Amino acid sequence: EAGDEVILSNPHYACYPNFLRFLNGRPVFVNVDEDDGFQYRPEEIKARLTNRTRAVFINSPANPTGTLLSPDRMGRIADISPLVISDEIYHGLVYGGECEHSILEFTDRAVVINGFSKLYAMTGWRLGYIIAPAEFIRPMQKIQQNFFISAGSVSQWAGVAALNQAGPDVKRMVAVYDERRVFLIQGLRDLGFRILTEPKGAFYILVNAARLNPDSYRLAFDILDKAHVGVTPGIDFGTNAEGYLRFSYAASVENIAEGLRRLKGYLDGRQDRP
Repeated sequence: EAGDEVILSNPHYACYPNFLRFLNGRPVFVNVDEDDGFQYRPEEIKARLTNRTRAVFINSPANPTGTLLSPDRMGRIADISPLVISDEIYHGLVYGGECEHSILEFTDRAVVINGFSKLYAMTGWRLGYIIAPAEFIRPMQKIQQNFFISAGSVSQWAGVAALNQAGPDVKRMVAVYDERRVFLIQGLRDLGFRILTEPKGAFYILVNAARLNPDSYRLAFDILDKAHVGVTPGIDFGTNAEGYLRFSYAASVENIAEGLRRLKGYLDGRQDRP
């Protein structure tokens, strides 16, 4: 109903609040901070619960931070939430020996959103799925039937092929992502950036660049204009990411190295490099 609330992390994927506002819902933000591993604090979620709270939204591995929600905190969130909506689109893209968890390990009062875009590198195929309590399925079917009927049959067969045949390719892809992750983290540290929380999933690094410019939007476009390197301003992901920049390692090591070289040239021309 209009005015119903869903708790979101701050920072968060940029579109989440818009999805709620389309339905006249109200996003309620809970800060997650780098010095705490960009982890939800269940006690802060509990403090924000009201009689209008309908769900808590989680995303692990997360965009933009690349972090994984710990099983302890995931379980505590499940215990206090009326419903958990879990975006698990980056499941499977996990590095450094970390073990990812699904919210379904902790509660049945959950809606899991996932798809083939990330793990199977099928972004353009637009194929996804939802796991939800039975009472939600028919209402969601009605929405689906009126908006797009179904995913294209070609995409569905591609998804079947991915599930049946792509396991070895996914394993190789994850190893390549991990190589890029380590390379980019070290490269950014060599340029003077402090990375308190290393990303363990997805393919993003959220880096504090406030010393260069607290206005992340202006800084990102200055880097684009002068160094021709594309980064995403932290403010896109919420007020608690202002001053940060999101870097992606969904590119070859060669391109990442070139981007770091250009970024070094940009920083060498400044007096306030990190």
